[in-house]
Amino acid sequence: MEHLLLGLIITITIATVVNVFLKKFDIPTVIGYIFTGLIISQIFNFGEESRETLSSLAEFGIVFLMFTIGLEFSISHMKSMKKEVFVYGGLQVLLSSLLFTFLSYEFFALEIKTAIVVGMALSLSSTAIVLKVLNENGDIHTGYGRVTLGILLFQDLAVIPMLLMISIFTSENASVSELLINTVISAIIVFIILFIVGKFFIERFFDWVTASDSEEIFLASVILIVIGASVVAEYFGFSFTLGSFIAGMTIAETKYRYRIEADLVPFRDILLGIFFVTIGMQIDINIVAEFGLLILGLVVSIMLIKALIIFISMKFFMQNRSAIKSALAVMQVGEFALAIFSLASINNLINMQTNQIMIVTIVLSMILTPFILKNVKKIANIFFKEPIQLRERALVSTGYQNHVIVCGYGAVGKLLVERLKKKNILYVILEHDVKLVDSAIEKGEESIFLANAARKSILEHFDIKSSMAVITTINNPHQLRLVAENISSFGEEINSIVTVKNKSQEQSISDLGIMHVINRRETITDLLATQICAFKVLSNK
Repeated sequence: MEHLLLGLIITITIATVVNVFLKKFDIPTVIGYIFTGLIISQIFNFGEESRETLSSLAEFGIVFLMFTIGLEFSISHMKSMKKEVFVYGGLQVLLSSLLFTFLSYEFFALEIKTAIVVGMALSLSSTAIVLKVLNENGDIHTGYGRVTLGILLFQDLAVIPMLLMISIFTSENASVSELLINTVISAIIVFIILFIVGKFFIERFFDWVTASDSEEIFLASVILIVIGASVVAEYFGFSFTLGSFIAGMTIAETKYRYRIEADLVPFRDILLGIFFVTIGMQIDINIVAEFGLLILGLVVSIMLIKALIIFISMKFFMQNRSAIKSALAVMQVGEFALAIFSLASINNLINMQTNQIMIVTIVLSMILTPFILKNVKKIANIFFKEPIQLRERALVSTGYQNHVIVCGYGAVGKLLVERLKKKNILYVILEHDVKLVDSAIEKGEESIFLANAARKSILEHFDIKSSMAVITTINNPHQLRLVAENISSFGEEINSIVTVKNKSQEQSISDLGIMHVINRRETITDLLATQICAFKVLSNK
């Protein structure tokens, strides 16, 4: 079984059979891949070399996942997420690390260095599973989705000082100050290479590649950028995933982001599947049999403690319902914790038995995650009910004719609705931010509904085919694209109007056949020019 190709064939065959069977019971594919790994590790005797090769290949699944996530969050978008990343993420990692370190030291009698490593590792969550499921559910751009992403991004950054801490604990020669200085210098170099060079080079590079008019060459160049950025980050002591995420953020500023995202999705999903298979291969049945009750107790305790920490710290910044959903999303322990425990075990900071118990505990928490995320709204309803008024209003609001559908209730949407009111035009507002909906209802707005206009069933529900016009006033470029695609799917006869902030957004939806695209920046510029010309004419008189 040493041959890699034969191993891949067997892995894909078992994964296909298992997932087809599990899908009949609506069980997520992530679970199927993990069980595939468990099956092949028990039936076949994979050599250590094949396992390592498979793990190396699988790691690029997370690399491509983080790259596509980076594509959705440009540098300007990340600036707007400072609070989610550094405040929410910082609180979660700090509080979880401190509490788990204390519990490990006091109740499990671990040495202080070992307790610190365990505490840091348990504070991390599964970027791969959580982001995959949030993308599939369409929740990545919801309120709790943004918070979850922010926390996960900070955790990825926190892996760097965690690995540095292990180096400090085990280093006999290098001083702490020397290690810190080297890390800071490396961070500056990575920033310069990926951000500065990428900003001025990547778009020109893709312009040159697309001149060849070859899809194969374009795809190869994209893979080159992703792997190249990952290798640069890894070379300077950071994770592969951090490099790929930064590369994605850089490309998000270019006109190629949507094309690249569409091309990479098949590679990402296949490699992610292999990654989850390798997770399943790490489950040791003998350890489960011997320490089953202890492992079960650890899984439940760790997940509940993490959820409580996140909920209590988040409830001061957001609604209770969003806080509980965010807590449920990141209550598991993730793949980076496996890497930390592996490194700690190699450096004799934890013994082999503790390492194996923690590996099985982490994997079981990851297995539970897709089920939790798939039912996150139902679980949240147990603690904090969704406003019944909003659900009932959405259910009965059908039967419109010759109305205007306004997608988005931001600044532009509010002004537009005011104009429609003055002209006595029938309208409905679709807004997916519950805070904006609640605020509007409190002010007496009766035609606003909590709904995601990117879903086909929503526009059908509000009779898009009988509408006078559909006007989109959404600022988020990714959400704008999704809504525009949905409107376009109803055919060319829909009177669609989309407002965009700039030329880049206008180009991103140019292929969708939207009837009217209004560029706010250009419109304002034209109005100003007209007004100046009018002043000039008057002054000449």
